[in-house]
Amino acid sequence: MTLYLIKNGPMQTTAAFAGVTTGTAIKTMLQVKLGATLVTSRAKIVEWGCSFNGSAAATPGKVELITTGSIKATITEFVAADITNLEDPNAAANTDDNPFAYGAAGDESGYTASAEGSITAVRSLAGPQYIAPTTQYSWQFPLGREPVFRYDEYMRIRMHFGAAVDAACYVIIEV
Repeated sequence: MTLYLIKNGPMQTTAAFAGVTTGTAIKTMLQVKLGATLVTSRAKIVEWGCSFNGSAAATPGKVELITTGSIKATITEFVAADITNLEDPNAAANTDDNPFAYGAAGDESGYTASAEGSITAVRSLAGPQYIAPTTQYSWQFPLGREPVFRYDEYMRIRMHFGAAVDAACYVIIEV
């Protein structure tokens, strides 16, 4: 089992990590799908969190960690460098479908949804949380109590704010 850090944006290189606007409608900020090599597997969510760059106190937004079965959001897909192996700095680069799906099939794992899809079933893994746009939230699940998702589900961090604010969110997953 290996731990991976996945954020809602491209890997920072010469520039700092850039948050993504929440907008004012419900929006998937981060979506993760297991790859075809894990077709009989599941993944544990060890930790998740988010922070915002609001400069004044305002009405809190709703933040939730869910799965949506076969319905996916239309997102900007990850590339291999966007997913960090936390346990082995010398590990080979991630590839599409090993261990996460991104790239070839489209709209599998990525960030910043432009469309939510017609969700018919949701499984709530944590939250919803009401979080002020001037603060942050993180949660590390107790050992043995981590929620899991299957290869045929889309894990998502979704947000809904009354006024747009930039957000950074992440999840640490054990696969």
